[in-house]
Amino acid sequence: MKRDKVILSVKNLVIKFNLRGNILTAIREASLDLYEGESLAIVGESGAGKSVLVKSFMGLLDTNGWIDSGSIIYKGEDLATYEVEDDWINLRGKEFAMVFQEPMTSLNPLKTIGSQVEEAVILHQGLKGDKAKEVTLQMLEDVGIPEAEKRYYQYPHEFSGGMRQRVVIAIAIACKPKILICDEPTTALDVTIQAQILNLLKELQKKYNLTTIYITHDLGVVANIADRIAVMYAGDIIEIGTSEEVFYNPQHPYTWALLSSLPQLGVKGELLYAIKGTPPNLFNEIKGDAFAPRNKKALKIDFIKRPPYFQVSPTHKAKTWLLDPRAPKVDPPDFIANLRRQWREGGDEGL
Repeated sequence: MKRDKVILSVKNLVIKFNLRGNILTAIREASLDLYEGESLAIVGESGAGKSVLVKSFMGLLDTNGWIDSGSIIYKGEDLATYEVEDDWINLRGKEFAMVFQEPMTSLNPLKTIGSQVEEAVILHQGLKGDKAKEVTLQMLEDVGIPEAEKRYYQYPHEFSGGMRQRVVIAIAIACKPKILICDEPTTALDVTIQAQILNLLKELQKKYNLTTIYITHDLGVVANIADRIAVMYAGDIIEIGTSEEVFYNPQHPYTWALLSSLPQLGVKGELLYAIKGTPPNLFNEIKGDAFAPRNKKALKIDFIKRPPYFQVSPTHKAKTWLLDPRAPKVDPPDFIANLRRQWREGGDEGL
């Protein structure tokens, strides 16, 4: 993948929420560069901050949340400084569009499918009448909906879950966005439909020159569609690299744990690995490496000082003291060592 133009740059972002007078720090100095035309997956357990992070790009934080510090630079402007709804009007749809995980909550049950897609075409492409309908039908065909003319007049309840998700994708694409954010787009679907939707998104990315962000808790879902993977834990991006680097040469113990718990890579007859413990309470101040209490191989410094990024390669970095030249050698689990060996030998059977 070419890494030419940074289309979105997040620096030291801190996002907080006020919950009944208590302050929760959902995003803790997260930094991220998004490259034009790439497909980036943001992975991590529920509550890691994935959705909160990307919602801040569109001004969609809940009313009790705010950006406390840091920056979100897009086209030379700092989106973190936007304070009123009017600031976001020209960004939503035209620049950023989002596909949510539950299509039924994204669609109006009282409006036909055609009218809902056409609304986006009229608003963001400036088309009307027959031309707007023609483009709408094309959008429905592009997302794989058969008999588009007939389906145009039907309602959401007449569609299956997979078909409804295709409609939601059509609405997002109709806005002609630069960046498409997919927030757990396949979680509510069965496995066979998941694969179809992911392949569809991959095709649409090429056709419409999209920069795509996928949010998921399942690394296996994005194995074959993401150019890069960012691993989030407790509101911070603790490792980021190309898909090959994160899968086959992971550096952070949390990434080791995520990969070890993948059902797709389990061994028949053996118990699946489970990450012991729970994520930290984000109402409290976190000292050191947030994953340290759940990491059997944690160093003493992990409980004292937060690690900086250590560069593994020009495209790969991780926040773990294990990468410090002074750190003792700690071998990854056997499962990870086998993946790493496979990567070095040039194979990819594990995925």
